[in-house]
Amino acid sequence: MAEPVRILLVSGSLRSGSTNSAVVRTAHEVAPDGVRTSIYDGLDDLPHFNPDDDVEGEPLAPAPAALRAQLDEADAVLFSTPEYAGALPGSFKNLLDWTVGGGTYDKPVAWVNASASPTGAVGAHESLRKVLTYTNTDIVEVACAHIPVPRRSVGADGLVDDPGVRERLSAVLSALAEHVTGRRRADG
Repeated sequence: MAEPVRILLVSGSLRSGSTNSAVVRTAHEVAPDGVRTSIYDGLDDLPHFNPDDDVEGEPLAPAPAALRAQLDEADAVLFSTPEYAGALPGSFKNLLDWTVGGGTYDKPVAWVNASASPTGAVGAHESLRKVLTYTNTDIVEVACAHIPVPRRSVGADGLVDDPGVRERLSAVLSALAEHVTGRRRADG
């Protein structure tokens, strides 16, 4: 039996009723066989990034250390983030700043654009691509998707109940997992 692919799911939103967080929770629920997901929920706990607090050989504060530990345990990462003022939300950019020193280097990553608008979150995802390229991640294009999620599709349980959206989220996770499996085979 093959080792499961571990995918860390990260919402870039702090809002309690966030559609992006609903996407992450739903992806966790619909993970296909062979995929084990976990949800990062420490975005609100991360201190503002300061390079003076990220010195090699020095211990990190607990929240950034926990983030990097979860990233290190994951084979891949799936992000879902909103757009604020034409770019990434500040709290999410702060998370990405903490990954520059460790966590996403050469890691397969993808994202879901959950905006119900056909052009929504385009600036955020352009910003995300720029940061992830800078940190030398392995962007898995086939797993990056625009899956519009209207707020009315999120149930009282905080999950997306639309069967089509759920199916597409499962397909995104499958594509990301297939990429990881291909890399494992290539590495022997």
